[in-house]
Amino acid sequence: MADDFDIPPADEMNEDFDLPDDDDDAPVMKPGEEKEIGKQGLRKKLVKEGEGWDTPDNGDEVEVHYTGTLLDGTQFDSSRDGGTPFKFTLGQGQVIKGWDQGIKTMKKGENAIFTIPPELAYGESGSSSTIPPNATLQFDVELLSWTSVKDICKDGGIFKKILVEGDKWENPKDLDEVLVKYEVQLEDGTTVAKSDGVEFTVKEGHFCPAVAKAVKTMKKGEKVLLTVKPQYGFGEKGKPASGNEGAVPPNATLQIMLELVSWKTVSEVTDDKKVIKKILKEGEGYERPSEGTVVKVKLIGKLQDGTVFVKKGHDDSEELFEFKTDEEQVIDGLDRAVMNMKKGEVALLTVAPEYAFGSSESKQDLAVVPPNSTVYYEVELVSFVKDKESWDMNTEEKIEAAGKKKEEGNVLFKAGKYARASKRYEKAVKFIEYDTSFSEEEKKQAKALKVACNLNDAACKLKLKDYKQAEKLCTKVLELDSSNVKALYRRAQAYIQLADLDLAEFDIKKALEIDPDNRDVKLEYKVLKEKVKEYNKKDAKFYGNMFAKMSKLEPVEKTAAEETEAMSIDSKA
Repeated sequence: MADDFDIPPADEMNEDFDLPDDDDDAPVMKPGEEKEIGKQGLRKKLVKEGEGWDTPDNGDEVEVHYTGTLLDGTQFDSSRDGGTPFKFTLGQGQVIKGWDQGIKTMKKGENAIFTIPPELAYGESGSSSTIPPNATLQFDVELLSWTSVKDICKDGGIFKKILVEGDKWENPKDLDEVLVKYEVQLEDGTTVAKSDGVEFTVKEGHFCPAVAKAVKTMKKGEKVLLTVKPQYGFGEKGKPASGNEGAVPPNATLQIMLELVSWKTVSEVTDDKKVIKKILKEGEGYERPSEGTVVKVKLIGKLQDGTVFVKKGHDDSEELFEFKTDEEQVIDGLDRAVMNMKKGEVALLTVAPEYAFGSSESKQDLAVVPPNSTVYYEVELVSFVKDKESWDMNTEEKIEAAGKKKEEGNVLFKAGKYARASKRYEKAVKFIEYDTSFSEEEKKQAKALKVACNLNDAACKLKLKDYKQAEKLCTKVLELDSSNVKALYRRAQAYIQLADLDLAEFDIKKALEIDPDNRDVKLEYKVLKEKVKEYNKKDAKFYGNMFAKMSKLEPVEKTAAEETEAMSIDSKA
């Protein structure tokens, strides 16, 4: 198992849940318990617990029943007597301060009694003939419901009032394609635009800036009323009438009824944005294929003009298209995208030439793909069979699987496919990472495999110019085998590229102590010495230039000193 290979020197070779905050503003209470809210004398006694965790926030429209009394029990007001709940907007000064502060701590369905000092009620003046000056008041309040109203941009430009709650917790992102219904009215009720269903990319937006900003905060099926100030509508210029849309006057505030019907998730499969995946139908569960997984798909491949160049698995008589991921059995873009799909998912892929057929013409089943073509695939991931996971294996199977992945890595390395080889070595090490349940003989085998795989992975990282990772991998090997010459040699190569020349020299000298005749290490020592000379020359030149500049400045400084002395003599005269 120690058949790792030698390589020449390196220069030749990315959901959280909303839980209540445990703070003084929303104290945890039991029925019958009384606590102070804030630090201005407001007290709350819980009569009946509410539902869930949520409490209203400033800007929300709340609906309550209440009874107000003086401390002697005299009732001065009650919504219950008339049978009509009282509605107001929280935190906007529409009610006394004690209400704004207290009702923010309540949950839906909660009943509480608030004792409110005069400073948070009607103060020194009282209110009409029913509430005397400096009166402490008690309110028996039941929070029936509230409608959430959010300041989306935190600048008062767009207020969102939720009319119908949406499903789940996800929100659309910039690349996603959303389907919405909307109606836009001016403040006088005039309808200026309406749609029973329009699809657009969130990033590109639709109608006015407010629509895209609001959509990014919505859930599937959510229906909202937006109040949109001019800066997120059509500003100082307004908008002329066009087609079925009416004119929007300058500086107009808009009311937009908006419903997020659905959306298609669009993601960038590659960091350079050259493979894009749009989900047409959501898949099942959470699992996705990994490297080396056998997948079965239905697919249609098209050119930009709609020409179909491949079609597999769609006819009843035709078998599903089967391939193994990360084995170069299909184009790179398709390979990568499928590894980002779930079982049953249907997706539309846009694949740039670099991840498709490149600059060469390619003859496919149904048509020729011209050079430098962007291609499009509609893919359904019907099924896949993943390798057995390590936690489902016994110790013997883990060692066998690690050895197999190592051999796959060796084949890929020799073929110059270093990134793919590196993944194989990493996978091999994961199989045997935890060996506490291994027998003594199995631990020896696992150690030999770890050493070989980490050394070979370090060789891959050197090829890929990932010198920091190469250094880390060699260090792991040296933790297992402190006199491993190959680990010292490859770590020295990494240190040289990272300009840590002292550390490189230390590793090379140690390697030569262990194996004085090692040709590769001797050659690397020569490389190191050349690097040291090169750095010394650069340093000499740098300091030489610096000293030259300093010497030019010295006469000037002397003249200035002489002038200062002369001035001091003159002043004495």
